[in-house]
Amino acid sequence: MTGLVEQVRLVAEGAVSSRELTEAALRRIEGTRDALNAFRWVRAEEALREADAADRLRAAGERRALLGVPVAVKDDMDVAGLPTAFGCRGEFPAKEADGAVVRRLRAAGAVIVGKTNTPELGQWPMTEGPGFGVTRNPWDPGRTPGGSSGGSAAAVAAGIVAGALGSDGAGSVRIPAAWTHLVGVKPQRGRVPTWPEREVFNGLTCHGVLARSVADAALLLGVAAAEPFGVREPRRLRIALSLRPAYAAVRHRLEPAARAAVERTAACLAELGHEVVAEEPRYGLVGPAFVPRAMGGVRELARRVPDPGLLDPRTRQNVRGGTLLGGPVLRLARAAERPLRARLGELFGRYDVLLTPTTAAPPLPVGALDGLSARETDSAMITACPYTWPWNVLGWPAVNVPAGLTAGGLPLGAQLLGPAGSEALLLSLAGQLEAEERWFERWPTGHEPALSAG
Repeated sequence: MTGLVEQVRLVAEGAVSSRELTEAALRRIEGTRDALNAFRWVRAEEALREADAADRLRAAGERRALLGVPVAVKDDMDVAGLPTAFGCRGEFPAKEADGAVVRRLRAAGAVIVGKTNTPELGQWPMTEGPGFGVTRNPWDPGRTPGGSSGGSAAAVAAGIVAGALGSDGAGSVRIPAAWTHLVGVKPQRGRVPTWPEREVFNGLTCHGVLARSVADAALLLGVAAAEPFGVREPRRLRIALSLRPAYAAVRHRLEPAARAAVERTAACLAELGHEVVAEEPRYGLVGPAFVPRAMGGVRELARRVPDPGLLDPRTRQNVRGGTLLGGPVLRLARAAERPLRARLGELFGRYDVLLTPTTAAPPLPVGALDGLSARETDSAMITACPYTWPWNVLGWPAVNVPAGLTAGGLPLGAQLLGPAGSEALLLSLAGQLEAEERWFERWPTGHEPALSAG
């Protein structure tokens, strides 16, 4: 399975057809359905028709950014003819129109093979639920690929597709990217449209991308954002290394393997000529600015499900929290964003990039959150994943890069964080690191690439 950039080239040169690539992706979806369960909805017939149309366009001399290449999108994005259940049970109506980001994929010539699994309303860093079952990690089926974009991550990590869209409201692109050895990009808020929603989770959530390489991620992000993101050799940068997460009223423990992974990444960046300095950001009261927005988002989305009685009890608890923390509390939480940006932005007057772990632990076992109360679930989530959510409050860009494997072969990630509008810088730094680390050459056992067409 070659990457997005290579697939675009092969289709453009006529070395492989879009139908061949799409048929291969559909075979892999079916071949991994029981083992991984990455997809909620598959568009087999429609995708093949779109592939044939792409082949006709290529034969007529048409050139587009993703012409004929199969991709997947998360099941919180509207695709005409399919429901948008967002991980929930119930009979959801099919959507009549594509969402804005899906329209951009189609305009670029991409073939959308299906919609990937996500936990209920994207709330948890594990992709499991009664609506679709358990999505598993290609690196170890006994582990989660993370969440909430876990289906997209599993699909890319296993080579089902070379790139997929996800969404990130508290780390939901970066966490699964870290736990499946992928590049995951959360762009600047507003960079990628969320239409037909004006905003999601009160502005916390952005659509982002998952891919095996920086070049593939930059290509897919460029299409989703309708602007190119070049990956260039960065100048010598000042990089702050932080191991302490923002305060969240839960005891934090950075597991030794996760610490070693980010410290090794820092050492590699230093060897590349960058200045890396231990420095802790002044997070301030970012937690109280996050919780009302997140719970208010759950409350808003839960109103739209066909049968609220089918929702997880923890979701219903969060709906009640969203009600209690609405109105003036929510307005205060949103008003806190500007001073928090000023407080944290001070760091970027002295440094170009902030480096942190993406998670505090390797991928959790499947079922690790089963049977927990809402409070216990929140505690377990924050313990494992305390590093990502502040950047959702700020709305600034973030990139997960693979940071190696544990002794048992489980992936870990490191986060490159920047100020407003820093996607190009973060991608360029990630590209330089990738040229040294060559993480795209490592595949989970049993999912190694075969021929370029699949």
